[in-house]
Amino acid sequence: MFNYTYFYKIYISLGLLLLIVCTGVFGFIGIEGYNFLDAFYMTIITVATVGFQEVHPLSANGRLFTAFLIIISFGTFAYAIASISKYVIDGEFKHYYKNYKLLTAIGKIENHVIICGYGRNGRQAAHVLKKHDTRFVVLEINKEIVSSVNHKYSHLMMEGDATLDEVLLKAGITRAKALITTLPVDAHNVFIVLSARALNPNLVIISRASEDNSDKKLKIAGANNVIMPDKLGGAHMASLVMKPDVMEFVDYITGQGDDNIRLEEITFENMSLEFQNKTISDLEIRNKSGANIIGFKTANGDYIINPSADTKIIPDAKLFVLGTTDQINKLKELFI
Repeated sequence: MFNYTYFYKIYISLGLLLLIVCTGVFGFIGIEGYNFLDAFYMTIITVATVGFQEVHPLSANGRLFTAFLIIISFGTFAYAIASISKYVIDGEFKHYYKNYKLLTAIGKIENHVIICGYGRNGRQAAHVLKKHDTRFVVLEINKEIVSSVNHKYSHLMMEGDATLDEVLLKAGITRAKALITTLPVDAHNVFIVLSARALNPNLVIISRASEDNSDKKLKIAGANNVIMPDKLGGAHMASLVMKPDVMEFVDYITGQGDDNIRLEEITFENMSLEFQNKTISDLEIRNKSGANIIGFKTANGDYIINPSADTKIIPDAKLFVLGTTDQINKLKELFI
């Protein structure tokens, strides 16, 4: 995270310099009777020790005051210059500017995905989202991992602890559409899910789980879906043994294969009003776009494979459509 110690040192240094300048100005006005401009000029050339001639010859008291001003200002001026130089040389200014740009960029996006953790699972999630041109913000506590990232949205990679509410808020949790937490410790994932659900009740939350009994806890905490990578990976490998072509085809159409193949969901709420409450036959999706409707989710949450042409699109229903990128884009232009 950003080191604010440098800022405090610079503020203190500048504050002391301002105090010295004020002391010098009022001192020269009171002791020598200078006007404000002459007093300010004398103070600056004295503090900077440039050796220019006095505006007017100094009295004995004026010389004593000038000597006092030189003594107290010399160390302060050197300290201020050293603090500012260290701030720039150590890269803190660059870090501050990068952090400012990051928060500004995040503040402008919405309906994005927040990925907590950039390990193997988080990296794979980011890869798939990037392929589908979906904006996302990554929260990663490891500074070295953050600095090594160079993906398309690397400017939305934030260093921070995702278990903290303030970090989630900076990542735009209240404007996000989904959160994926992939931390290796289930307790941390539970904590993130609880915080995220409280901050955004409408958020879609997908969590990783490592222990067998953690999935129930994560769902109670508010996760919509819980993925167990080890169990899922083992089942997938076994399926590749029993029906390899089927599994390869599923991978192909779900984002693991050709970038030109897309499986999309079209919700009732996202469809244009003229197409809502119509039947699949009325939509003529195949004829108009070339894409195919391969599934349907009812308002009750039931799934129908290859729905019939008289299936009606009602509130809370979803269509699952398979097609090429061009076909899906055309579909969205026509119906959304």
